[in-house]
Amino acid sequence: MVRCTEWQVRGGVVSLEHPVVLGILNVTPDSFSDGARYTEPETAVEYALALVEAGADVIDVGGESTRPGAAPVGPEEEWARLSGVVEPLARRGVTVSIDTTKLEVAERAIDAGAAIVNDVSGLRASPAIAELCARTGTGLVIMHMRGEPRTMQNDTRYDDIAGEVVGWLRERAEFARQAGCETAQLVIDPGLGFGKSADGNLELLARTGEIAALGYPVLVGPSRKSFIGSIAGAPANERLGGTLAACVAALERGARLFRVHDVGPARQALDVADAIRRAG
Repeated sequence: MVRCTEWQVRGGVVSLEHPVVLGILNVTPDSFSDGARYTEPETAVEYALALVEAGADVIDVGGESTRPGAAPVGPEEEWARLSGVVEPLARRGVTVSIDTTKLEVAERAIDAGAAIVNDVSGLRASPAIAELCARTGTGLVIMHMRGEPRTMQNDTRYDDIAGEVVGWLRERAEFARQAGCETAQLVIDPGLGFGKSADGNLELLARTGEIAALGYPVLVGPSRKSFIGSIAGAPANERLGGTLAACVAALERGARLFRVHDVGPARQALDVADAIRRAG
């Protein structure tokens, strides 16, 4: 396996020598954990800058909820939620990732300064996003999701979940490469909580090494997910310990990027775990 040390994004690179933390900023009224808290642009920008101060390398901004059962929104409404956030953050030197499946939204976000597109549909909803990222040199996260948010939890059965997710991610990454993306632009994400059972999420985390063996940097997003609650018996806002445990377990198995709500604690946990890993 080739070890990736940098992620090529629009306007520069993100070093992968140490764990990369993506701070979550949902400017939506209905996200499962923090919906409606940051719908005002000024509040959202202020919060994002606090996440950077706490140790976020990237701010991942979403204007459409992807929680189980979430209803879709149109591109105009989605961009209306995002438009007052992306450009002010990019102007301040923040590396912005736009969490969208829509080509129109991705185009506008890149024009406004976004450096990364995080596509939870894995280029199925808008395949032309791959060509857009290739043309603009934008970083691209390809995530595995079965179905769509409204339906993804209807069927969480797999014969071999890690094998199927690895095969799917391999094919989607190759699709992006055929569209012109450089290997260095691509990050893959197994999609914890997106069309998976609690046991399936745990198996994917345990087998992160098989995903990393594809040769692309691996991002995981366990933050406050329901599989943690099923183990700990805790509501979403009390799952920090489980989130940190999942991040550290994934780090030890080869993940390098971590999408989280609680940036400060995650930064500390991952930095200490990484230091121990290097010392060993």
